[in-house]
Amino acid sequence: MTLTLRTAIAPYTHVAALRSGEVRSPRLAFDVQDVTPITRAFRRMVRTLDFDCCEIALTTHAQAHAFGKPITALPIVLMRGFHHAALVCPVGSPLRGPRDLVGKRVAVRAWSQTTGVWVRGILRDQYGVDHRDITWVTEEDAHVQDYLDPPNVQRIAPGQDLRTLLLTGEVEAGIALAGLDPAAVRPVIPEADAAAAAWYRETRAYPVNHVLCVRTDLLDAHPWMARELLDLFTQARDAARARGAASAEERFRPLVGEPLPYGLEANRTGIALCLRFAAEQGLIPTEYPPEALFAPGS
Repeated sequence: MTLTLRTAIAPYTHVAALRSGEVRSPRLAFDVQDVTPITRAFRRMVRTLDFDCCEIALTTHAQAHAFGKPITALPIVLMRGFHHAALVCPVGSPLRGPRDLVGKRVAVRAWSQTTGVWVRGILRDQYGVDHRDITWVTEEDAHVQDYLDPPNVQRIAPGQDLRTLLLTGEVEAGIALAGLDPAAVRPVIPEADAAAAAWYRETRAYPVNHVLCVRTDLLDAHPWMARELLDLFTQARDAARARGAASAEERFRPLVGEPLPYGLEANRTGIALCLRFAAEQGLIPTEYPPEALFAPGS
């Protein structure tokens, strides 16, 4: 008997063989729902359990755990990257570096956005800039509806746009704002890519952004499912490589080695550091160990 999972995952190269059915299992099938942008699926998963199996941001999953949502993560990292260059300002900005952000306004889609969590953690650890000394300007609440943003987070008015606020100088910097003209902005952190590489060599933390999550009741009812999903996603990743289809993360291979490692131990450092940052920023009540959020034995 084949169990069909209602699934939401973005159309990454490394999952194409699963979405197409090239990689399959006699026990599991995937009814893939296209949700654009995929972040909308995160919200639906943690609020109304719309899916059996869903891509989810690590911070969103940590908050879901904090509020008792019945989902469990698997250490299948679907999207990741380095974030020093995600913090940008207009090309003509007087900002000279991260310390100039103290007392300023920074735009980010949501306070709980995982890229924002990474950037704020890096600002504090590496540059001594505390997130509480900045006003954060957002357009969305957290995916987990139970969570309330802290006092130094402001929501824009209906009809306003974070990109416009950045380019007109109403906010001084922004994090991972989609749709910006690359020629109109520059990284706040000087030589951001080199800084990210040096930070990785020091911390050995390969940042994790999106992982796979599954309804906990399904994992409880089918103890084999977590391992089966890990095997299937590994096969799909390897199938993409065999036909020469490179994932976006392939560009990190010279720095990190395997650009898409799966499994908890291979990702422990990046997961644990993100969870520390999330706790320090008040997004979760305590610094959870990775095992608290991921399926046993994965």
